Amino acid sequence: MLARLTGPGKFRFILQPAMAIIIGVRQGVKDAHANLPPFLWGLVFHALYRRHALRTAFAGVRDLIAIAILLDMISQALIFREVHPGAAVLLGPVLIAVPYSVARSLANRIARLRRPPATAAGSV
Repeated sequence: MLARLTGPGKFRFILQPAMAIIIGVRQGVKDAHANLPPFLWGLVFHALYRRHALRTAFAGVRDLIAIAILLDMISQALIFREVHPGAAVLLGPVLIAVPYSVARSLANRIARLRRPPATAAGSV
């Protein structure tokens, strides 16, 4: 793991989480506009929301996860001259899942805070 931080492909440790954060923020704002709970909160405490949250999360990051796994395998080949697919399948999604989940939840909460308060019907 430490050899991957300094060898070829080290830029992906910045690029992949950054892309996951961007995708997470976009989805979190969409969730707030749809009046859905924050991502992590919804996964843990809202069983009805869980399936929708996981489906939209996977749809949003599936290409990024595939690229992460592929880049990890390439960096393994360049650094170690051998490839361990299990490590690639584990490390690639972790670089994306954590930043995505946190960014989606925080973006939802921030978007809700920035939303103007609802006015009572009939008041001016």
